[in-house]
Amino acid sequence: MSIFLHQSFRRLRKFSSSSSSSIEPFFDYEDEDDDEDDLAAAPPRWVHPWLPCLNMRVVHILRKYNPAEWGGTETALQRLFDGFRPNGIIPIVYCPRFAGQVGQDPLADAGCTIKRFNACVPVLGISHEQRRQMLAVGGNLMSFDLVRSLWKEMAVALIHSHTLGRLGGIALTVAKKKWIPFVVSIHGGVLDLPTALKTEFQRSRGWEWGKMFGAVFRSRKLLAEADAILTCNAKEASLLKTRYPAKRILVQPHGVPLRHYQTDCRDAARAAFPAIQDKQIVLCVGRIDSVKNQSWLIERAAALFLKHPRTILVLAGACTDAAYGRAVQQQITSLGLDSQVVLTGGLPPGDARLIGLFQEAKVVVLPSISETFGLVILEAWAAGTPVISSRTSGATALIQHRQNGWIFDLESPRKFHDALDEALLQPELADQLAAAGQNLVATQYDTHLLAGRMKDLYQELIEEKNALRSIAR
Repeated sequence: MSIFLHQSFRRLRKFSSSSSSSIEPFFDYEDEDDDEDDLAAAPPRWVHPWLPCLNMRVVHILRKYNPAEWGGTETALQRLFDGFRPNGIIPIVYCPRFAGQVGQDPLADAGCTIKRFNACVPVLGISHEQRRQMLAVGGNLMSFDLVRSLWKEMAVALIHSHTLGRLGGIALTVAKKKWIPFVVSIHGGVLDLPTALKTEFQRSRGWEWGKMFGAVFRSRKLLAEADAILTCNAKEASLLKTRYPAKRILVQPHGVPLRHYQTDCRDAARAAFPAIQDKQIVLCVGRIDSVKNQSWLIERAAALFLKHPRTILVLAGACTDAAYGRAVQQQITSLGLDSQVVLTGGLPPGDARLIGLFQEAKVVVLPSISETFGLVILEAWAAGTPVISSRTSGATALIQHRQNGWIFDLESPRKFHDALDEALLQPELADQLAAAGQNLVATQYDTHLLAGRMKDLYQELIEEKNALRSIAR
């Protein structure tokens, strides 16, 4: 371990201290087999000022991408990338390798270039289960491969990180050395998180030897040094502006391709899940994880079924927390609800079965502890289905209570049941609220509209960086 760390430090010091005084405004088509020592000596691959007018190659950094554990962030990115295509933006996705085989890959199928790198959880003294969970959600990973891979990526106009921590710090460092813009998106919240969740993320586990590399790559300075920070909701943006008043901080919500939800897919859902036939569906969409809080919903399901006997609860989403997933299954069985609760497992984005479930559902319920945006809300509205959500910053930014949906507090289950009764027993009101939500999607959250805004931001940042480079020359 000591020899490994010594060699890694030697290479990182050379990279961090490499000179950037030689500015070449053309592409460097360096051979992939160059000696590692050329890393420090090689000139940066600057982007020619005319590049934004043609196809713009943008590198996107993901902390995790496993199609089998597809969630809201992956869906949001896929739709953003789909919107990029007609706008002339070419996304190159860098993400960690993972154990097992990659089956269907929606991003690759959509034409994205996927480049995987070796990464690890730099913590000693934790169990295999803890390590797996940190890989799945929230772990601060480290990669030595990513440094060199990003440096050798040719003709890059901009680096856009969708993760913070060490991986984000590496991306920032390389962007600075290449003298190209660096953008970071906050998908899960940084300042806008419940106290209990912040405490859980910050809880010390084992001996974290990766801290030394966080210092090298200035991962704690990532937000302060980014060229632009994007958030999913106004509350997070407001909190960030208070802390970083001089920063360009923008709200960039996720989008929904409305037209995909206009095609009737109910038959696909009924064929895939026969138990929903002739039932009133209460649908909960989201990864099976404690933050999504499915156990809260199951705890109240018995009362729901007693009052609405034709109702069935459908939980749609991949399990990203194995221990929590087992607890949820045991809870369902112990309450005798196996015949009234359906777990679909992970469903690919845009899957006809998932869209059909949205369309067939009487109401979509989100009992999340934290939801910084709430993409599922937009998907439900796009399908013409009303939404009941717990009070999170993402939900309250979209839902106006009893105007386009219902908001309840997790501490007040009675309010949840009142909203559910209205959704199931007053169809005219439910349709009215769903129509208001659908109109909001059509006018403000269409995928191509949001992708166009992102392209405008990219071009603005590239032009600013080119202007600074011209001054430096």
